Amino acid sequence: MVHNISGFGQYNLTDNAFSTSDWQLNINNRYFKAFRDFKGADDQKTPAQDESIVRSFTTDITLSRLLKNGWSMDLSIPFASNSRFADKEHGGPGTERHTTHTFGLGDIRFTVYKWLLNPSVSQKGNVQLGLGIKLPTGDYKYQDYFYKNDTTKILAPVNASIALGDGGTGIITELNTFYFFKSTISFYGNFYYLINPRDQNGVSTSTWRAPASLDIMTTADVYSIPDVYSLRAGFNFDFKKFALSAGLRDEGVPVHDLIGNNHGLRRPGHNLSFEPGIIYKMKKISMYVYVPAIISRRIKQNPTDALATEITGVYRIGAGGSGDYSVFAGILFKL
Repeated sequence: MVHNISGFGQYNLTDNAFSTSDWQLNINNRYFKAFRDFKGADDQKTPAQDESIVRSFTTDITLSRLLKNGWSMDLSIPFASNSRFADKEHGGPGTERHTTHTFGLGDIRFTVYKWLLNPSVSQKGNVQLGLGIKLPTGDYKYQDYFYKNDTTKILAPVNASIALGDGGTGIITELNTFYFFKSTISFYGNFYYLINPRDQNGVSTSTWRAPASLDIMTTADVYSIPDVYSLRAGFNFDFKKFALSAGLRDEGVPVHDLIGNNHGLRRPGHNLSFEPGIIYKMKKISMYVYVPAIISRRIKQNPTDALATEITGVYRIGAGGSGDYSVFAGILFKL
């Protein structure tokens, strides 16, 4: 699972960089279900009764203040409701599956943007740069009950795939661009990269069990705080009140961070999706739905598995969960 990579602010629904509104409110909802296990690009074809099923639903509320000369500021406040249905962290593989939940505030983001060219009504293209901060407001130590057996349960931190935050203060970098070929056809591009300098968050990866000695040696007994990224590019087709969108979306976690160390457990990899969308535009309100359908995925060997391979001489790579699609649906108000 990819945390703090909402991509919600990347759905820029204004006709171009110019807007007569001083304030905008974007309420975006994202749903994603992960249930398929991958190593590299290979589907492990986990039997249905053994699947670990993660469901993630996030509502991201972004308030934007548009300033003069192409400057703007965004404050994004996410709320999440997540669940994980699995057996591994309960009685163990092959036992009865149980569900753990999280609900609450995620990691708040504040970003400042600047269009490199001053926005105008007739502008054919522009490039926007963004720089911001992600605060560790989401509870990365969120706890729920884990079942050792039918009669005994223990309160412990949940799996990182459903945690409300990652525990790190991050640096947000963005680049957004558009170009109109005709009044009805335009290109869009978005690049988002979150730099997380903090190394680990101190949360155990083994829930209520004692960590294995090899995990301690390789630091896989504690969760990492990885960088995350998202790339989008495609075309919009405008039909007055309706607009259609088609493009590609790639999001993931790198093996190594740009800044800081890479200790702790992470699941590096990426999902490449075909991302169609539809927008309905009114004077002050726009509604939209995007459904990225995953066409390619790859789970990469993380640094702890690489070290374990070096120590034992046996190649090791952990499985990472993925799904088939995600859904973004939201509404934008020009205030």
